[in-house]
Amino acid sequence: MVRRLISMVLAVWVIATITFLLMHSVPGGPFSRDKALPPAIIRNLEARYHLDWPLWKQYVYQMYNILRWDFGPSMKYESRSVNQIIRDGFPISARLGAVAVALSIMVGLPVGIISALRHNRWQDNVAMGLATLGVALPSYVVAALFVYVFALKLGWFPSSLWGTPKHYVLPALALAGFPMAFIARLARSSMLEVLQQDYIRTARAKGLSERVVIYRHALKNSLIPVVTYIGPLIANVFTGSFVIERMFGIPGLGRHFITSIYNRDYTTIMGTTVFYSVFLVIMILVTDLTYALIDPRISIADERK
Repeated sequence: MVRRLISMVLAVWVIATITFLLMHSVPGGPFSRDKALPPAIIRNLEARYHLDWPLWKQYVYQMYNILRWDFGPSMKYESRSVNQIIRDGFPISARLGAVAVALSIMVGLPVGIISALRHNRWQDNVAMGLATLGVALPSYVVAALFVYVFALKLGWFPSSLWGTPKHYVLPALALAGFPMAFIARLARSSMLEVLQQDYIRTARAKGLSERVVIYRHALKNSLIPVVTYIGPLIANVFTGSFVIERMFGIPGLGRHFITSIYNRDYTTIMGTTVFYSVFLVIMILVTDLTYALIDPRISIADERK
């Protein structure tokens, strides 16, 4: 566990270092404008955000702020700090992401399992046809279709803004489209592979009912690839989707990932990137711990190593 924690810290440090180098290697800066600002104002702004320091000193200062979990003021939104931007946007993106992940699991997993149990039958063909369509269609196409049909034509749900439970429906469905289809395909292929294992044949040879064979022996082992995908998925959707949030006018964190790059907002770029990286490595750790709950043999094998 200690080795794993050290590797997590090193991964975040490498990501932060690469982000810092990329930010300062791109032409332009946070105070570049169509009309050049007076040199005195540019010098004052650079001094305020320590951009007049040598690059190595800026790097040390950035790493120190990351250790304190203080990303400093935003260079675009003068009255807001990066920590405040994350604190305000992340809960909204996380709530939307939680609904999307729940839909993906509750629909995709049963569909994949049923498809595997009805292999090469009409249920399998229909389910995999829809799953292939879900994987192939980009989220913005699905979102636009939902807005046109269910918001503009039928008027069942609002097309934008945020607040009531109705505002969750269309963006959550659009955000869940790809992972739902991918989980269905992943669960199907994993279940088909598990059903071919020797211990499944042995269980059936012992006279166990098909229900017991599926739920007690096959299902648990087939979940491991799905869990592997769900961990990074949670990190991705909980931290916001720029496309979905932009299309539905959701004030989440996702839009800041993109707009901070457009604006050369160095502090916001670093803050949102490090926040996402920390969340991602934590979810990967949770995923690894979940393996032991699903199959204790995994943790035993790790201890022997």
